[in-house]
Amino acid sequence: MTQTTEPAARDDSLRTGHEALRPRRVHRVHRAWIVAAVAFVTIIGGAAFNALPGLLIDPLHQEFGWSRGEIGLAVSIDMALYGLTAPFAAALMDRFGIRRVVVVALSAVAAGALASVWMTAAWQLMIYWGLLVGLGTGAMAMSFSATVTNRWFVARRGLVTGILTAAGASGQLVFLPLCAWIVDRHGWQPASVTVALAALAVVPFVMLLMRDHPADVGLAPYGGEYVAKPAPARGAARRTVRVLLDAARTGPFWLLAGSFAICGASTNGLIRTHFVPSAHDHHMPITAAASLLAVIGIFDIIGTVFSGWLTDRFDARRLLAVYYALRGVSLLFLPVLMQDTVEPPMVFFIVFYGLDWVATVPPTLALCREQYGEDSAIVFGWVLASHQVGAALVAFLGGVARDHFGSYDVVWYAAGALCAMAALMALMIRRAKGLPAAVAG
Repeated sequence: MTQTTEPAARDDSLRTGHEALRPRRVHRVHRAWIVAAVAFVTIIGGAAFNALPGLLIDPLHQEFGWSRGEIGLAVSIDMALYGLTAPFAAALMDRFGIRRVVVVALSAVAAGALASVWMTAAWQLMIYWGLLVGLGTGAMAMSFSATVTNRWFVARRGLVTGILTAAGASGQLVFLPLCAWIVDRHGWQPASVTVALAALAVVPFVMLLMRDHPADVGLAPYGGEYVAKPAPARGAARRTVRVLLDAARTGPFWLLAGSFAICGASTNGLIRTHFVPSAHDHHMPITAAASLLAVIGIFDIIGTVFSGWLTDRFDARRLLAVYYALRGVSLLFLPVLMQDTVEPPMVFFIVFYGLDWVATVPPTLALCREQYGEDSAIVFGWVLASHQVGAALVAFLGGVARDHFGSYDVVWYAAGALCAMAALMALMIRRAKGLPAAVAG
């Protein structure tokens, strides 16, 4: 992570004599790592809302009488907009810069979370949680991580992708136990206010420390050579749609999108939204269930960073197949593990599932980069959109299934079967021509 010299900045032509020949010295820690750290904190602040939906399904059902299907629909709108915003966010960052887009996104999350305190009807839940929070979190989705990684890093891209992906899990680790305690002791409204304040607290860090491009501070990207900052890309929406149309003509895009949709269905849509109410159905206290999700967050960080390291060294397709297959097997055992207390087999499931939670992201992003080059961040945004559509469907259908069948068992079994399909789809992705079996992330 250290680098003692950098290529001269664009104003080197104005230097004379020995000054022009002397290499420019910078801090031992490359600025790219500072930008990555700010991105990490930003994702944590933006992801704070993700701790709420699973905790609030039962309180909202009890206070307002809304069905779990109605509440699940609001969560599904949030997840769908999260995904559909992501590809446009990547293009907007090219046009207006990372800082501006992220500040607006954090403000939208804070506004939606805060406004929900005064809601009285289900349609308001869908506006505040669905529209405002969905648009805000979507602008800070994984395409944000991809943009930061692509601009600021040449070396260690897989590792940085894993670290930034783990930021969402870190937010879950921080906010799930806190919000669960607040809901249990003080009700759901103070928890929503806490999430709003967390999003607003990150804004100063973004304004002061985030930079759009290495050239803004006269540096080369980490591990690469100096590149002049490109002019702002106009026609962001047109470019985003054009990239989608071009990618949609290729087989790998549909395999990546389909497998990542199943990834979203089996994580955000299923576990994050319905694990706590499912455990509560078996009389497990809400704080205990939320703590289990927080433990997933701990091992998610480990698994995702390790997956980034593996992605730099091994075939991303085979890594994906292994991840999805193991996830599917674990889900098939979950119904028999649900009890009113936390037993060792459930702890083993939580650890295992945590290691696999978003380990799929580094190899998926590496395959997008391998297949689609400079458009990879936008393509990944569309692949992420499919992830969130899958999550949205299961967030809604899982609530409907619980209302209809009285339990979540059928949802766990169906998700396990879908993961087996995702493993097969990953193996069907062809390797881009001219690249070795393991492509560095």
